Amino acid sequence: MRTIGMYMAIAGIASIALLFANMNLIILSWIDMWGDTIGWVIRIGLVVVGGILFFMGNAPEEEHTEGA
Repeated sequence: MRTIGMYMAIAGIASIALLFANMNLIILSWIDMWGDTIGWVIRIGLVVVGGILFFMGNAPEEEHTEGA
């Protein structure tokens, strides 16, 4: 779940940053179909939900080998 959350948060942040340059990610171009307010809600929601999934996900466990 950490990787999905990370990708969601990155996509949301990238979409917000590109919005100021009058561009958007192709995969997220549907966001603005419902207007500016709903577009902002979806972008912020991506960042928030992605952050929650990232921080609530289990960290990968490290392998411990006994020294020789």
